[in-house]
Amino acid sequence: MAFFVDTHAHLDGEEFNSDLIAVMTRAQEAGVGAVFLPAIDVATSLNILSLSKAHPDYLYPMAGLHPEEVKADYKEALAQIKTIVFDSPQKDKLIAIGEVGLDYYWSREFEHEQLAAFEEQVKWSVETRLPLMIHCRKAQNEMVHLLKHYEKELPGGVFHCFTGNEKEAKELLQFDRFVLGVGGVLTFKKSHLPEVLPAAVPLDRIVLETDSPYMAPVPHRGERNEPAFVAHVLEKMAESYGITTDELASRTTANVNRVFGTALGISL
Repeated sequence: MAFFVDTHAHLDGEEFNSDLIAVMTRAQEAGVGAVFLPAIDVATSLNILSLSKAHPDYLYPMAGLHPEEVKADYKEALAQIKTIVFDSPQKDKLIAIGEVGLDYYWSREFEHEQLAAFEEQVKWSVETRLPLMIHCRKAQNEMVHLLKHYEKELPGGVFHCFTGNEKEAKELLQFDRFVLGVGGVLTFKKSHLPEVLPAAVPLDRIVLETDSPYMAPVPHRGERNEPAFVAHVLEKMAESYGITTDELASRTTANVNRVFGTALGISL
């Protein structure tokens, strides 16, 4: 069977401290050929670089400041992450700027700071040619408005954790070099994604993800999520599109190579 990629897993989290090697082994046995690791702050940006250095050609690092980590002192954190992106010895190992974006789900207390931090990191993407891994919750209008200013310059990226409707998918897909990241929500009983995706999202505009350790797919819902479980997302997505899992694995991996290929320096 063709292998596939988990484009979004937080394997640096304490949830994996005791059994990371076993988690990676299960992922490989399930057909996962690579796992991409988003950062959320300074510490995770550094930890993920170390983790990927220890497991080259399987774990691939990102660096960035997550919107929920943007506080009043965000400029200090951003300055440190910028040093990692532009000046660290391992900067060439980074495959994306992420996880970045906007999140107004819980609060708009740091709305302006989030916008400023996101725009700064969008500029890094333009300068470095590293794609963006974008987190957006309850802020799509603001995100789209900001991205339009840089649309022609951006190298591309992933709109992570897409759970929207056909209209929202169409709005995101106007950014030609971006794809939608879809995870475990696709498998949930009340999810509308099995109908939305084939109706609104071409097969060349989608990638697989878990967001481990969060949002485990059925039949593991409620458990700690891990990259091996992306196989369940693959199966449900193939069923939704009416194609084989082999074809979907090949198509989504081709999409990964198109979006991340330059940064990866290889073809997965």
